[in-house]
Formats: sequence, structure tokens, C-alpha cells
Amino acid sequence: MLTKRIIPCLDIKNGRTVKGVNFVDLKDAGDPVKLAKKYAETGADELVFLDISATEERRSTLIDLVRKVAAAINIPFTVGGGISSVADVDVLLRNGADKISINSSAVKTPDLINEIAAKYGSQCVVVAIDAKQIDGDWIVHLVGGKVPTDLNLFDWAKEVEQRGAGEILFTSMNNDGTKNGFANEALAKLSEIVNIPIIASGGAGTMEHFAETFINGKADAALAASVFHYQEIEIQELKQFLKNQNISIRL
Repeated sequence: MLTKRIIPCLDIKNGRTVKGVNFVDLKDAGDPVKLAKKYAETGADELVFLDISATEERRSTLIDLVRKVAAAINIPFTVGGGISSVADVDVLLRNGADKISINSSAVKTPDLINEIAAKYGSQCVVVAIDAKQIDGDWIVHLVGGKVPTDLNLFDWAKEVEQRGAGEILFTSMNNDGTKNGFANEALAKLSEIVNIPIIASGGAGTMEHFAETFINGKADAALAASVFHYQEIEIQELKQFLKNQNISIRL
């Protein structure tokens, strides 16, 4: 059985880490470089760094910050936000990112997934999918959850896998920031229909929520932000808790 991963997420806006509820009401949560270093030292398996202002404000990711974060940590590191070409990917990988995450640009230009996978390998392509359950259907949304599409979560997940994505980062907008648990039913269905790892995101509030998403949601990794940023959950304690539940985890 593959080891489950715990991944803190740093949402970046104007060079600071921020956190909101259901994608709005953003609050400052600290210096990303310091946070990244702390997470790497306290047992995080990977880090995700999303420049949430990038797509909206039509500018490239903060390369300088990526470089500083990469220099401060020794664990795999995914960068997303404002990536719309193979050239964008190239500059991020050269500045320290191990993987890149694309979201809106993958929906607008699905061939971008194929192009990045062909040039750098599927292992560095994470396709992030933000979806909201509306009248029973999971609908993909863009631009930080502001713009609904006509894509169904499960159809789109299958397509991105076929195009060469190495992982899917699924955020449930219904659960995001609520601390009521992950969208385990949708996660379990995703795990059934694709053969690439699924990272669960949106809803972490307690250690039990992580156990539930690994057991019931069949997630390969769990991502969270505020519970780690505000020290509501310490990563080492969480990992010990999961180990005690017989979940395969790196201590």
C-alpha cells in the first residue's frame, strides 16, 4: 500500500499567505517562506504553493518567492497560479518547483496538459479541479471558484488523466474553509474512475477528517491550509494519530 501524504497548502496573494472561507473573505496567515520552512521541518510530505491572485490579475507567478521557498525546503514542492504555457512551466521548474499545478488554463486549453506532460513527464503535472455540487451534480468552476463551466467533475477528471496529468488536486468548494470534513463521496468516486493519485482538498478541521478522507474517501493525499497555518493541528501529531488508525504514513 502506498504511503498517504499530508500536504500543507500556501495560498499566496501579494506575497503573503492568505486563507478564506468558501474562496472569499481572505485573511493574512503569515510569511510563506517561514511557513514553508516550518512545514518541511515538522513532517510535511510535500507543499503546494498557489498564487491565487495570478490567474485573476493575469500575471505570472511570483518567481522570486518560488525561488526563496524552494531554497528553504527539502520536500517536493508544487506551484500553481497563472500558468498558461509551456514557457511558464519551464521557468517555474528552473526556479525550484518539482511539479506544477494548472487549473483554469487546463480547462481553456486542454492541450496544454498534453504539451507539459510530453515535455517534462506526467509526474510533474498536477491538474487542480475546483468543483461545486449544484442540485446533485458536481460542476467544475474557474478563477478561484468564481466562474462556473459546463464541465462535470468526473468527466473532466477522466479527460485530464487521458491527456497526461500525473495527479488530480480536487477541491470541493462546498467544503472549502468550513472545517466540516472533506467531500469523501465525490473523492471515492474519483478514485474509482481514474488510476492516478487524488489529492483531497477543502474541509479539513480535525484529525478525524484526515483519517476519514483516507479511509472513506480513498484519497492518496490530503491537503489543508488554515488548520496548519493557525496551528490547530500539528503535522507530527496528525501523523501519529493516522498511524494509530493503521493508515500507512511516513513519520
